[in-house]
Amino acid sequence: MSLTTTDQTPSIVCAPDSFKGSASAPAAAAAMARGARAVFPGARVTELPFADGGEGTLDALLAVWGTRPRTVDTVDALGRTTSADFGLSPDGKTAVIEAAQANGLPQVSDVPLQPERADTFGVGRIVRAALDLGVEEILLCIGGSASTDGGVGIATALGARFTDDRGETIAPGGGGLATVAAVDTTDLDPRATQVRWRIAVDVDNPLTGPRGAAAVFGPQKGADSESVTVLDAGLGHLAEVLASSPAEAETMTTTPGFGAAGGIPLALTALFGAEVVPGSTMVAEAVELSTALAEADIVLTGEGSFDSQSLGGKVVAAVRDHAPASARMIVIAGRVGLSPTQCREAGITAALSIAPGPADLTTLSERAEALIEDAAAHACALVAAGSTIQR
Repeated sequence: MSLTTTDQTPSIVCAPDSFKGSASAPAAAAAMARGARAVFPGARVTELPFADGGEGTLDALLAVWGTRPRTVDTVDALGRTTSADFGLSPDGKTAVIEAAQANGLPQVSDVPLQPERADTFGVGRIVRAALDLGVEEILLCIGGSASTDGGVGIATALGARFTDDRGETIAPGGGGLATVAAVDTTDLDPRATQVRWRIAVDVDNPLTGPRGAAAVFGPQKGADSESVTVLDAGLGHLAEVLASSPAEAETMTTTPGFGAAGGIPLALTALFGAEVVPGSTMVAEAVELSTALAEADIVLTGEGSFDSQSLGGKVVAAVRDHAPASARMIVIAGRVGLSPTQCREAGITAALSIAPGPADLTTLSERAEALIEDAAAHACALVAAGSTIQR
């Protein structure tokens, strides 16, 4: 059908990621919706904040679900008292937890980083609070962590006991992993093994080796070359203890994604049967993305920087893959790093930058929501001027 601003009511879905440091996914979706309605006042416009399992996933899911965050007392990566938010689906069956709420780098930035001491125990406390509410599924979003403990802290908070060859509990953090001799699950919270676990990852790094958790992400957590060696060896040793055979240990250390967030997937897959999934896939299922996009004529998505990485498991790729072939797929971003030809080859109708002209990052960040709104209006006006949508 031919789109005009007078007699047509296209279905428009606004499904962006956050514009990091500038606009949350819900704010970006709302801005896109305002721009779309300015051109198509009678349109059916759906705001669908999206995320890839990293920063902002909790806010995005809460916005779509229409539920409020729950707050729980916990500890940070160094064991200091703090609080963290998590979310529940409308039916109360699914909890979404951002691990960085308890073991993120920002929470421990006020003191010298302690890469061998930092752990994930506080994340386990959030999980326990969710279990207390009777959830049946845990969506654990990992990333931005200050720790490299292989998920041992989480398991410890849920009742597992990691002991050395004398039967003593090992020291917290990745620095103690090399001393693990056994895992006692006698007091493990049975609910932790009964719920479904899905761990959202947005990197494909293996657990150990030159592309592993310690080598790639350890330095940003304060690890020098000596600490990287200690942490890498500890993760490898933990895999050997948790595995039932050398072959299984090898699989654990080489599986893509197990190196995310200091190796959190390791203990959780071994003890709780957790499933490691691409973050965008997990969020797509949680918000029923295919259903939301099924009748879309125009799809507006976007993020801070749109480049080749955006097409490999990130938000833009997920939205594109779930959108109907007939929809006009438009990306709005702070920076567009792909040519028109590259966009067309990737199934993107067009990509627009929010920058109205030469501008520094600070200026763009301060005006991000208004600029996103303007870019969405421009995009919709172009569609209205010359596009024909085939249903």
